[in-house]
This record gives sequence, C-alpha cells and structure tokens, in this order.
Amino acid sequence: MSEAEQAVLVDVNEGIMTITLNRPKAKNAANKAMADGVAAALDELDSNDEILVAIITGSGGTFCAGMDLKAFVSGELPIVEGRGLLGLTERSPRKPIIAAVEGYALAGGLEVAISCDLIVSADNAQYGIPEAKRGLAAAAGGLMKLPQQIPPRLAMELALTGDPIDAARALECGLINRIVPAGEALQAARELAATISANGPLAVAVSKQVIQESADWSQQEMWQKQQELVMPIFSSADAIEGATAFAEKRKPQWTGK
Repeated sequence: MSEAEQAVLVDVNEGIMTITLNRPKAKNAANKAMADGVAAALDELDSNDEILVAIITGSGGTFCAGMDLKAFVSGELPIVEGRGLLGLTERSPRKPIIAAVEGYALAGGLEVAISCDLIVSADNAQYGIPEAKRGLAAAAGGLMKLPQQIPPRLAMELALTGDPIDAARALECGLINRIVPAGEALQAARELAATISANGPLAVAVSKQVIQESADWSQQEMWQKQQELVMPIFSSADAIEGATAFAEKRKPQWTGK
C-alpha cells in the first residue's frame, strides 16, 4: 500500500463515497501523501457515475488539526497544484461533499471543512484558524471563505486571536448544518448523503453549481446565467422521469441524462 493509500482510506457503498483522513497519531495533520490521496478520491467521485455524494471525515476521533508542521519545516506542503490544500480548497468537486467532523477542525482542517458543501458536526468539535499563533496565516481559504460563511467580525476575531469556537457557537453562526453526539457525525453524514443521493443527480449538481457561482453574478446577468445552467435540466430524461414517478406514486429511476 502506498503512502497516499495509507494516509487516506476510501470506501464506496450505495453511491456514497467516504474519504477518511488516516493519520490518527498526528491528529490527521495534512501532508503531501494525504493531499494526493484526497485528490485521487475526488477525481474518482466526479468521473464515476455510480458515485453520487462524498463524505470526508477523520480517523481516531478527530477531523484534521491542520497542516503537518514538521513536514512544512522540511519544505513539504500538503497541496495539489491548482486544487489547493488536500486537493480541495481551491477546486470543489462537481458533486456534493459533506464534512463529518469529530474533535478538531483547526487551521487547514477548518479550511477543508468549509470547502465542503455541508458540515455535520459532533458536539465535541472545535473550529478555528490558529495560524497567527504560529506566525502563519490561514492562506488555504480561511481568510477569504470564513467572512462569506459567518459574520465578518467573527471571522476577523478567529483570524486575529487564533482562538477556536465550539460546535454550539459554530451552529449558532451558521458555520455548520447540524450537531450530533460525539461519535455519531459520520453516521449522521451518511444519512444526509443518502437523502441527497435519492434526488436527481443532474439537478443536484446544477443546484450546487448555481449556489456556488451566483455569488459573483451581477443583478443584470444573474437570471440569464441561471437560465443557461438550469434549462437543460428541464428538458432532461430525469426531469420527465421525476414527474412521471410522482404521478405514478413510485420512486424515480434516475439515469443522469
């Protein structure tokens, strides 16, 4: 087994891919092998029509404590060119990805979590960008994405103090979607993924795309841009199947076409 395969465990079951960061002795600190492993899994996610949703989580009761500082000192960075930290922070997959967070989601760990579409959190989770405490900055998206996802003054506090917030505060400010008891984040994420995977895959992918991209659209162009993306959905075979299945009171059989 290669170093990347050891650092990242990948499982696919009933259309749901689970990507597990697997360096528990290092609190799943991100190194280059882990970055390569996650990037390969995300490539498989978007290229395999049988996989509908992905979950990223961590082994050993923690999500990810950030970049491996020992590797950093030796000149190694846990990034993939053009894709960012762990091959995710600069380029999101086309299909939905859910973070299942237990324990620490700090520094790069938080940046990976907020690069996912949804976050399911254990009640023992801690979220923060403590880079300033180490003379660094949250350059893998924390400084740019956090002010878009939570109140800017809270994002500023997290960046300048380096202090974390707990799961309850994260839910209160809209950083995460839901809280479950410690040890249950992955199962709750799988239940959420199953709900998503039961929907039309074309509709899910385009809905994600519009929500992500529309933040940069002007008032003058937003309706036209949305129309260009969603109109092919309305003429798809899946749209006809969805309406027919509703009328016939049965589950739709999606083809992704």
